[in-house]
Amino acid sequence: MKKSVRLGAVAITATATLALASCGFGGSDTGGGGDGGEAGSTTIDLLVPSYSDNTKGLWEDVIEGFEAENDGITVNLEVQSWDNLESVVATKVQGGEAPDIYNGGPFAGFAADGLLYDVEEVTSPDTFADFQESFIKNEQLEGTTYALPFIASARALFVNNDLLEQAGAEAPTDWDSLLDAATKVSGLGGGIAGYGMPLGSEEAQAEAAVWLWGGGGSFGDESEITIDTPENLPGAEQIKKMIDAGATQADPGSTQRSPLMDIFIQGKIGMQVGLPPTVGQIAESNPELNYSIVPIPTQDGSPFTLGVADQLMAFQNDGDKAEAITAFFDYFYSADVYVPWVQAEGFLPVTKSGSEQLSGEEALAPFLEVLPDAQFYPSTNAKWSATDGAFKALFGQLQTKPAADVLAEIQAQVDAG
Repeated sequence: MKKSVRLGAVAITATATLALASCGFGGSDTGGGGDGGEAGSTTIDLLVPSYSDNTKGLWEDVIEGFEAENDGITVNLEVQSWDNLESVVATKVQGGEAPDIYNGGPFAGFAADGLLYDVEEVTSPDTFADFQESFIKNEQLEGTTYALPFIASARALFVNNDLLEQAGAEAPTDWDSLLDAATKVSGLGGGIAGYGMPLGSEEAQAEAAVWLWGGGGSFGDESEITIDTPENLPGAEQIKKMIDAGATQADPGSTQRSPLMDIFIQGKIGMQVGLPPTVGQIAESNPELNYSIVPIPTQDGSPFTLGVADQLMAFQNDGDKAEAITAFFDYFYSADVYVPWVQAEGFLPVTKSGSEQLSGEEALAPFLEVLPDAQFYPSTNAKWSATDGAFKALFGQLQTKPAADVLAEIQAQVDAG
């Protein structure tokens, strides 16, 4: 079956981070708040990154609707590029002007400094209960939830139906069937590769997670990074088995994900793990490609996906803003408001009601089905940045070195800081 459904109006640019000029919180200039406005009014300062050139307009629509339903609450919007976001929020925090609500990445540092609300204090029980449990768990430190999941991305296996049919293979469900199918597709010749294996520096940590976690391993948790473990060895050895069998493209150790996915879109690779925006890229570049999207094969066929989620967090600035923040979260995460925002930016919803509302979207179905089984990087661990860098620098050596040696080298680099 040919797939040509877009995930959203800007699906193919969902990861773009275009800078939008902004000086201070400049969305609305009416109303007052805790910083000196009309009596009884509240101003919420909202700092967000730009996901695409539509981000600012999408937020302005949300704010317009929220303010219309919540008399006396004004939302001041500031949009920054991802390149500037962390430095901007750091400057604001240091200057005592932290935003009331912040859409960003890691929250552990802010939480450790006592700057954030426990979000259950500023989220209604119904809204909090609507989040996918696996995503909420990813926003916790020592059992306290310091952020709300905002938008998600997950991974699934993109399969070239024509190539598998020519090779006499079927879409795989576990490692054995994946190796068999990929080897048969590579055997077609003519520059065709069975499985796209990107172990280069662009996103080596993601391909590593697909295999190591798919074999029952992990990267650790908020307190300990664990790479050189017996549980991670089966996934690393399976990668070597795929490479040695000729089931991948040439030179996987230095291949980057983005250009490799372009080759899949051109119809020259049988299978490759991809993201939701890949659907839009195919619709744009090769709409006639006959492909399917299936769950990522694991060692025993059990469900799994690598999840990524950005966060919304609330800074404890003025205690009298807690009710306004709660009202904003409740409004934004209501399915009729939240789902169109997520669709327009080409991501996945982190709420159960959002997934239910999108359940009829054929292109999204494989990703939505695996969301409850999402696993995440241990990004709340202080050594995660070093871990990420070690995978990008060293994991490609699996092409030529024993798997156990590569895992040991990565662990050593992490431990060295």
